[in-house]
Amino acid sequence: MILGGVQQRGKPGYPWLVFLHGFSGDCREWQTVGASLSDYPRLYLDLPGHGASAGISASGFDAVSDLLARTLLIYNILNYWLVGYSLGGRIAMVHACQRPMGLCGWVVEGGHPGLTDEASRQARLASDRRWAARFRTEPLADVFADWYQQPVFASLTEAQRRELIALRSLNSGAHLADMLEATSLGAQPDLRPALWGRDFDYLYGERDEKFAAIAAELNATRHVIPHAGHNAHRENPEAVASCLAQILRLRIKDTL
Repeated sequence: MILGGVQQRGKPGYPWLVFLHGFSGDCREWQTVGASLSDYPRLYLDLPGHGASAGISASGFDAVSDLLARTLLIYNILNYWLVGYSLGGRIAMVHACQRPMGLCGWVVEGGHPGLTDEASRQARLASDRRWAARFRTEPLADVFADWYQQPVFASLTEAQRRELIALRSLNSGAHLADMLEATSLGAQPDLRPALWGRDFDYLYGERDEKFAAIAAELNATRHVIPHAGHNAHRENPEAVASCLAQILRLRIKDTL
């Protein structure tokens, strides 16, 4: 079993860009940004419980990382960069900490490295279980109307909020609930010790105060995306695409 997704070819010799979407997104989420990086072969994946992978379940982060590794092997992707947003960024960090062969680098947008104490983890687990119960039992439009009122989404306009609610409500609530519980931030280890000393790139929107503070805790090269909040690649795709292009030019200039 492998993850579903969409692949697009690029120039020979360039590393693959493997894009990982956020919770309730799918393989389309990164395609606007990826279109401007057409020199690179690109793979836009559907994470378990989402899109073409909706019927695939995972027991936790290690299982998702194993699915990712198996999928890349089937696609014969031997040299690649991971680009992940939010949940996808957390999965990218977990995968990178396992030091897989072929991983050339990774870029995280608004991904949390993990909670640092047991009380916070238990509180988050309890919160995510409550959300999961709602996803399983209530109309998705109602659940997402409340989901996008969370403080991290405060920079969204009402029009942006309505658009996201309509888009995300096309998912399966039961499958989303399973993935939310399996990859709860409360179930994620604190990755800071494993990430320390390993340089990577971290993007966040200038209006995303929470993740600006988190980024400052990491040993990462930080990039601020103007005119954007938490979902920077959706709110300002041109700036994110330009930032990614610059990162890749600097990081791989000696290997092409």
